[in-house]
Amino acid sequence: MTLIIVLMFVAAYLLIATGHFTGVNKAAIAMFLGTAGWVVYVCYGTDFVMQQHPADYLEYLSGRTPNSETVKYFICENVFLKYVGKAAAIVMFLLATMSIIELLNNNGCFDFISEWIRTRNSKRLLWTITLATFIISANLDNLTTTTMMLVIMNNVLQSGRQRMLVGSAIVLAATCGGCFTVIGDPVGLILWGDGMVTASHFSAYMLLPALIAWIVPTMLINRELPDRLDTEWIASPYRGDDTRLNRWQRLVMLFVGIGGLWFIPTFHNITKLSPFLGALCVLSVLWLVNEAFNRRLMNADQMAQRRIPRALQYGTIQQILFVMGIMMGMGVMLETGVLGDIGIWLAETFHNNWLLGIGAGLLSAVADSFTVGLNHIMLYPLAESGEMAVNGAYWMIMVFSTAVGGCLLCVGSVSGVALMKMEHVRLGWYLRHLTSKVAVGWLLGLAVLWAELHLL
Repeated sequence: MTLIIVLMFVAAYLLIATGHFTGVNKAAIAMFLGTAGWVVYVCYGTDFVMQQHPADYLEYLSGRTPNSETVKYFICENVFLKYVGKAAAIVMFLLATMSIIELLNNNGCFDFISEWIRTRNSKRLLWTITLATFIISANLDNLTTTTMMLVIMNNVLQSGRQRMLVGSAIVLAATCGGCFTVIGDPVGLILWGDGMVTASHFSAYMLLPALIAWIVPTMLINRELPDRLDTEWIASPYRGDDTRLNRWQRLVMLFVGIGGLWFIPTFHNITKLSPFLGALCVLSVLWLVNEAFNRRLMNADQMAQRRIPRALQYGTIQQILFVMGIMMGMGVMLETGVLGDIGIWLAETFHNNWLLGIGAGLLSAVADSFTVGLNHIMLYPLAESGEMAVNGAYWMIMVFSTAVGGCLLCVGSVSGVALMKMEHVRLGWYLRHLTSKVAVGWLLGLAVLWAELHLL
């Protein structure tokens, strides 16, 4: 059964990595892995349980008759639900943050970005739109942030080549911005939720490498843009009613949404409750503010007319299902003991976490970066000291390397795939024009992270 589960995992990994060419939906593959893997696990549950949880199972058998039903109940109550809980916490956090950005976007709170970047100067437009992306993605889901910023860019730039270059810079900014905070990237959120890193320490060490990985390639991209861009500025979109929120109302909603997300690490430190609860609290407050400001639309029964991009809705659902499936599938692999054996073999073979980080980054370029990152952080348990201890170097290496490494090719991240679909970016074009630039920023960022961890 272990071999069958491993083969299922390898097949799913290959299908996810080649999804761009085969057209297979990776969310469906992840969900199949997460469900079928546990079914196979339960079929030979006694062997797995006696190997991984002998003491807990024997204690559970006190006063019970050992049979197939008993071991299934033990797996469900003591093994399976633990991984469901972890996956659900991440999914609930993503759902809350995606809903927050949806509320803000529907009320025109991000129209300030269009006003801020209103210029034909290529340097100013590139840096302002990527800076806004970097800041927003540090607090919100990368895919949602990228999609929103690509829509803004698409409405401004007329040249297809210019959109591809600026769009690639947006994807990179969203990725780098997301990886330097514990709430900006799902892998960092998992580490924070499991107590492997603390929010302030993580951001303090990851900020400078993330800035380097964003700034250096963006400078190189800027050299390929003309001094003046082909732009067309349109009026703010119609939002379902002639009455729109005024500027101070939109600023209040923006402050409640983004400012509330900044408060989540403090909420977690004070209450020790899961971060998704803080995100849901922010969403509920923002929801109340939204209804108060839009009471006339509510009473007129016109809120349903507010347009929500279908691409954003569909992508959000896929991302949530993908994360849920991958986390459940990784749980099966961990419970078979295979991940632990792989971790021991890698440690004995390479003896260097930086080489493992570079390898993980290169693998993220062709496979999904979240899958690769989650796989590598689940290889090792939390240690009392060393590079796998709380705030250890290993966790930060893997988060940074897999996140930025996923941008080496646009198929390595969900944001990159969104760019390919929206702007029809070809893999060959991206390889020629962007891969070397991203690689320079990635390696320089790793060098800065190494210097911080060894010299500070």
